[in-house]
Amino acid sequence: MARVHVSVLGAGAWGTALAALASARADVLLWARAPEVADAIGRARRNPRHLSDIELPSALRATADLDAALDHVLDAPGPGLIVLGVPMAGLADICAQLASALPAQRDRPLHLLWTCKGIDPDTLQLPHQIIAGHLPRRPWLHAGVLSGPSFAREVAQGLPVALTLAAGDPGTGTVCQAAYHGVQARIYTTPDIVGVEVGGALKNVMAIACGISDGLRLGTNARAALITRGLAEIQRLGIALGGQADTFSGLAGLGDLVLTATGGLSRNRQVGVAVGEGRRLEDILAGGMTAEGVRCARAALELGSRHALDLPITEIVCRVLFDGLAPREAVAALLTREPRPE
Repeated sequence: MARVHVSVLGAGAWGTALAALASARADVLLWARAPEVADAIGRARRNPRHLSDIELPSALRATADLDAALDHVLDAPGPGLIVLGVPMAGLADICAQLASALPAQRDRPLHLLWTCKGIDPDTLQLPHQIIAGHLPRRPWLHAGVLSGPSFAREVAQGLPVALTLAAGDPGTGTVCQAAYHGVQARIYTTPDIVGVEVGGALKNVMAIACGISDGLRLGTNARAALITRGLAEIQRLGIALGGQADTFSGLAGLGDLVLTATGGLSRNRQVGVAVGEGRRLEDILAGGMTAEGVRCARAALELGSRHALDLPITEIVCRVLFDGLAPREAVAALLTREPRPE
């Protein structure tokens, strides 16, 4: 396969890390919304806003011109890959921009990946549904989701990582592997877009629950129980929405859950720890802490209700975050539920 041309749209921590990772194997251009960020990456090899202490590869180029970023893949002599490195809150906007910027017709395929994790709190949509609603279908544009256990900082530092690429077209997996699969990264493929997305969304809610438990100093037994029963909830909702059961025992399910629920770099776990230690959610978020699980929890509970599913950990997290239930009372509420077979 010819050298892949990659345009990563979004210079946040994860977009920057994915651009740095691909630059070892592909021709990469990173789009930053702010011109000063693109300039600093090109001049000083640093992103001044995210992962600013990590030197970026010399092969990585950056631009603040979205048209230039798209031309980089549209005009490539070989395979082209667009990676959306934006959070859930920015997904609809970037897709609307792509809808007006991409050509209506093209004689070669182009591949699109998204990396955000969550459920839209207003529409209850998963990322692929948001993309379908804001980016009209083009037969030559093949899309998929890249997910799995990964902290942006470790990827940018060059540490090993394994990820899952879910796409309907096998060619998207081939192109993604050509750009990313190598010594540092392993890319596994699956057709299960829904399962991968549900795993990526709900693991953040479960990480908040584990953080609350850790903030209360309830021990590793309690954390292991929350991870195990949390995985059961994730699988329950994922299957109801059309996901495949096996997905949840893989990287995008169990793997991502374990990392996010136990890793020190997990913002969702950090929010949970702070709540468990007695801090108010409003104060935590006002301090600049962001966690997708906070946005996702209510939406996940509502989706579960629509499918008549029992999601007790998700429900308790919502009651603690939004209804004023004391964390220790939440633990008691979970422990005193009616006994049942596993």
